[in-house]
Amino acid sequence: MTSQVYEFQAQARQLLDLMVHSIYSNKDSFLRELISNASDAVDKLRLEGLRDKDLDVDISDLHIRLTPDASARTLTVSDNGIGMSREEVVDLIGTVAKSGTDELRRKLAETDAKDAGELIGQFGIGFYSVFMVADRVELVTRKAGETVGTRWESTGDGTYTLDEAPDAPQGTSITLTLKAVDEENAVHDYADQNVLRALVKKYSDFISWPIRMRVTKQVPAAEEGGEPTTEEVDETLNSQKALWAKSPGEVSEEEYAEFYRHISHAWDEPLETISLHAEGTFEYQALLFIPSQAPFDLFMRERTSGIHLYVKRVFIMDDAAELMPEYLRFVQGVVDAADLSLNVSREILQQDRQIRAIRRRLVKKVISSVQELQDRRPEDYQTFWSNFGRVFKEGLINDHDNAKAILKASVFGSTHSETEPTTLVDYLSRCKPDQDVIYYMTGESRTQIERSPHLEAFRAKGIEVLLLSDPVDEVWVSSGLDFEGKQLVSVAKGVVDLDDADADADGEEKSKRDEEFAPLLSWLAETLADDVSEARLSSRLTESAACLVGDTFSMTPQLEKLYRASGQPVPKSKRILELNPDNALVTALRSKFDADGDDHTALEPTAKLLYATAVLAEGGDLDDPAEVARLLADTLTRDLG
Repeated sequence: MTSQVYEFQAQARQLLDLMVHSIYSNKDSFLRELISNASDAVDKLRLEGLRDKDLDVDISDLHIRLTPDASARTLTVSDNGIGMSREEVVDLIGTVAKSGTDELRRKLAETDAKDAGELIGQFGIGFYSVFMVADRVELVTRKAGETVGTRWESTGDGTYTLDEAPDAPQGTSITLTLKAVDEENAVHDYADQNVLRALVKKYSDFISWPIRMRVTKQVPAAEEGGEPTTEEVDETLNSQKALWAKSPGEVSEEEYAEFYRHISHAWDEPLETISLHAEGTFEYQALLFIPSQAPFDLFMRERTSGIHLYVKRVFIMDDAAELMPEYLRFVQGVVDAADLSLNVSREILQQDRQIRAIRRRLVKKVISSVQELQDRRPEDYQTFWSNFGRVFKEGLINDHDNAKAILKASVFGSTHSETEPTTLVDYLSRCKPDQDVIYYMTGESRTQIERSPHLEAFRAKGIEVLLLSDPVDEVWVSSGLDFEGKQLVSVAKGVVDLDDADADADGEEKSKRDEEFAPLLSWLAETLADDVSEARLSSRLTESAACLVGDTFSMTPQLEKLYRASGQPVPKSKRILELNPDNALVTALRSKFDADGDDHTALEPTAKLLYATAVLAEGGDLDDPAEVARLLADTLTRDLG
């Protein structure tokens, strides 16, 4: 087959442009990425060789090799791993498997040049990083079990060339024609053996396969007085330590950090490192990390799990979602099980009793680690919560067994402080002695909730209310969860009785007021029957004229909106209109109503505007804004004479 020239897909061209033209503070990342990819390829070949006895491959000496050539200004990174077919080369190299390039470009435009490297690292650039240091790249690969290989070449100009490579060895070899050394910007000479040795030690020492480089060593003379000689030998550059098999005291923080970056393909520091060694009925080792930065695809449906599964140090899969629930999808790490079969499949994982037991232990350990962050390192916990709090709270819906622990490890906005969120333990410590529930209100933003009339009486009486503004809050608060025996109660639902203990003496006055307002309330309920189920006097309002209240078990308007946005039809629910009997507008409306006799037609626009103000006060959407605008204009015109 003759060589053919192809264009990169649009996103790949954008990434190439970023690699070539963006200022990148750490160009060393390309070597880490190539070695990590090579390690993955060797892992996959070893697994296939063990699974498929008919696969004609030699897995006795799997390794990665670096071959620098200082005179030719080239560096070759090769492996004898699984290799790629021609179709896989086009798919994996000519396109971008992950979405998010547009988001990356937007963030780069908002970021200082010195921080560009950290941003690019977050977006999983992988193979494309080679164009930071190379003017030309040649990739030669042959997939295990195939007889003909593929050669891929590009100068990073938006096109690449493909042709057959009949003599290609099994595995993948990537040769970089290196750019000139930029001493001013402290760029390393990547054709220098000492530089490569140091970079492998720093970034890839823990890779479980030998990383070799051919070096020249001096051999002492065989006889005294003779001339020493030199010979070419293979030098293994890495220690090949399986960090998860070591106790925490044997591993440095930097070693943990580099291993985290290796498995996550990220460049941030891990916020927390979690090491587990379980013995007994089910033996396994685990090394987990909580990142310090949220990946760009945290809320994308196609995101894969960050848990790598090994069996007796043999790589099985790099997205073992069965070991970690969806709400902990930000966790990265390795689990090495002792008793699973090497032929374990995803279907077997879903049914395996040992996997379920390991998952339960891992989940409890991660949640307890979050709790420890909250108690011991508040600043790190704040970083965790700002990045992953919304995801973590999904467990309040999906993980009934651990919901109480998740609730305890979570924090929430509160009327107690404008800046500091609160734990539920701290909330309860500030409660009034006779308060037997936890009050909350949901909404689209803290600002919207704080302006809601529903909070007026609570604020006046100094009763703390949780302010819940994440979309997930709308769902979990209605699941019936309690905390330390106290139910969570919405201030925007049901009947709220905040009267003081000595208020019983005012009962007669309250009954009289209810009787006086009864005709107006009945008329309002009838006039607004399309929108409200009832009209009644309120004990939660101190300033506003009116508010809308749901039944105890009804959906909030925000939850209805979420369901509709997800394509689920939800019938509109009617809510209760509550009036503040001490508000000047309400008392004037009652006086006018009583004076009109039996004909209240002239007050219907006022009733509709009163309802509209209640909707707007809670940040809701009017069904017919134009009609409300017309009614308001007519009323203002009439009042102005």
